[in-house]
Amino acid sequence: MGVKIEDITMEFEKLHALKNVNLDIEKGQFFSILGPSGCGKTTLLKIVSGFLEPTKGKVYIADKNMKNVTANKRPTSLVFQNLALFPNISVKENIAFGLRVKNIDNKLIDKKVNELLKMVSLEEYENSSIDDLSGGQKQRVAIARALAVEPKVLLLDEPLSALDLKLRQHMRKELRALQKLTGITFIYITHDQGEALSMSDKVAVMSKGRVEQVSTPQELYNNPKTTFVASFVGENNEFDGKIIRNLDKNVLIKTIYGNFNILNEKNLKVGDKVKLFIRPERFSLKQKINSISLEINTSSFEGSLLNIYLKRDENDLIKKDVVLHKKNNNQLQSKITKEKMTIFFDENDVVLLKAE
Repeated sequence: MGVKIEDITMEFEKLHALKNVNLDIEKGQFFSILGPSGCGKTTLLKIVSGFLEPTKGKVYIADKNMKNVTANKRPTSLVFQNLALFPNISVKENIAFGLRVKNIDNKLIDKKVNELLKMVSLEEYENSSIDDLSGGQKQRVAIARALAVEPKVLLLDEPLSALDLKLRQHMRKELRALQKLTGITFIYITHDQGEALSMSDKVAVMSKGRVEQVSTPQELYNNPKTTFVASFVGENNEFDGKIIRNLDKNVLIKTIYGNFNILNEKNLKVGDKVKLFIRPERFSLKQKINSISLEINTSSFEGSLLNIYLKRDENDLIKKDVVLHKKNNNQLQSKITKEKMTIFFDENDVVLLKAE
């Protein structure tokens, strides 16, 4: 067993920060908790680490109930968003800090710190000041310091949020590689979908103090279970509709863009108000069962992608992504100079959910 979060509720006076949260995190997993600001994810991390006592519920780490176990006695380490490194001591002493607090023998400390310096590729910086390091190097020092005390669970509270895009992408790979190398359970808090989807074994999506869905990154992206997850994870075109007819395994749905023939996997009924979610990359320029013809509003070039925006009116845009290569580049450029474009999608290109 890694970490079990059982019926956790957290109330702050009038604020209900967490509402009956349940999670099972397997030992050795990279587990991310994804959600917008204020959804309760950092509060949950503080409860797991022991810095907050929940109003109701229990936390188990390695099958042991953490009730009344203080933060310094729990088998966890926390990497803060601001890193909380000590600028007045060297890289080596920062990493050794937790071990010295535990009064471990100096020879063992040196051996452990040298191993960690090698693990995070900072051997040549052991005597450097923290202020002399780059953002990515500081991140690695903070992680090495957290790993030094050999936690069963490493808790990371948006540790990459202050880095620029290129460095964040690099550090994602480094974090995932470190997690695989150590085999320690990582619980990673983020509002960045790219981080959660690219690094995690499992992702929990939170909204307003509740867990909306727990899935693999692939399942989360392709099969969102709620309208919040569908709208929050990745880009989606969202349509309102109403089921007007059954068509064997499919249904006919009326929308402002026309009537669409959609696969009905959730056994929704005639008369149900529904939400349709279609990823920009799922639209095609080739003939398929459903089509939408709209005026072209604008397009934007993103290297390997061309983003095309179609409009019904100024406040109602549909986005279609096209992967660019030499063969289709000129053809696409000629198409987007026209006033209208028709895009197509199949019955199973849509995530169909009942309107909440």
